[in-house]
Amino acid sequence: MKHIHSGETLTIPEGVSVKILSRLVTVTGPRGVLRKDLKHLSVSFESSPVPNTINISLHHGGRKNVAALRTVKSLIANMVIGVTKGYKYKMRYVYAHFPINVNIDTDKETGLGQVEIRNFLGEKIIRRVKMLEGVTVETSANVKDEIVLTGNSLENVSQSAADIQQICRVRNKDIRKFLDGLYVSERGNIIED
Repeated sequence: MKHIHSGETLTIPEGVSVKILSRLVTVTGPRGVLRKDLKHLSVSFESSPVPNTINISLHHGGRKNVAALRTVKSLIANMVIGVTKGYKYKMRYVYAHFPINVNIDTDKETGLGQVEIRNFLGEKIIRRVKMLEGVTVETSANVKDEIVLTGNSLENVSQSAADIQQICRVRNKDIRKFLDGLYVSERGNIIED
């Protein structure tokens, strides 16, 4: 069933500016600038008569097109939180017998952060994961066997954490017994309320 008109409204907080030019969204705040290309979605953005609000609407959309409205609203809301508070993911090392060694350095070609994992399940393979743009990684100062990923973009921080977790998957063994790896232990914001 087609919906004739569907819409969502997003409120922008003080100190944050959102510019939308041909579905290219730019959010500027105290922590920096984030950009997102939404040209693949057929939604329209209108400025609302109410200050600091954006109307996202869609005409003659099916069920999946209408679902994309809420997705667009969530994406922009996550960008607003990113440029005001930032995102922080904490990851813990879990090992039973072979202690996992994690080194953090920068990639010489790209200048981005890189995590190097050694001695995972006693293997000699060195696993390297490059962080996405805008993500910084550091070892936790007060907790043993923990790294902290921080950044403004929720997508980049969470994808970098997922890349680290995925590279340490245990293969050809019973995963109920072999629980070794690096896992996300806590998610939050850099600036706490």
